[in-house]
Amino acid sequence: MTTPPPYPGYAAQPPAYGAVPPSKPPRQPVQVWDVVLTIVFLVGLVVYTAIASFAGLFLIMASDPCGVRDCSTELITAGWLIGTLVPWAVLVAAAIVSIVFMVKRKIAFYIPLLGAVGVTLVLVIAFFVTSAGVPSA
Repeated sequence: MTTPPPYPGYAAQPPAYGAVPPSKPPRQPVQVWDVVLTIVFLVGLVVYTAIASFAGLFLIMASDPCGVRDCSTELITAGWLIGTLVPWAVLVAAAIVSIVFMVKRKIAFYIPLLGAVGVTLVLVIAFFVTSAGVPSA
């Protein structure tokens, strides 16, 4: 008769009576400076995202000369929607990743900074999409 293989994570032989099971490695200590800096940067990212989203609302004014010119209202609409809504998605993603990093006790202060770069790139892309909808003179 053959013995079944041990379950994953269990030793092939049970520990002897009174034996101390191996302990988990100690967790990395919480780095207070990183948590504080990450929270400050996340609050700053919320403010920056609100400003960027407000600026994205002004992209609708690209349709002002469209009474005289033949404009692509689809591109203009897509541009201002991208500039208004997508920065908030970048903020949510940066906040989630930052929280996960802090829970795992990894350095996380740079995640909101990368989120700010992402918000800026989204706004630039929105400007290009909107300007593609308005033909040049």
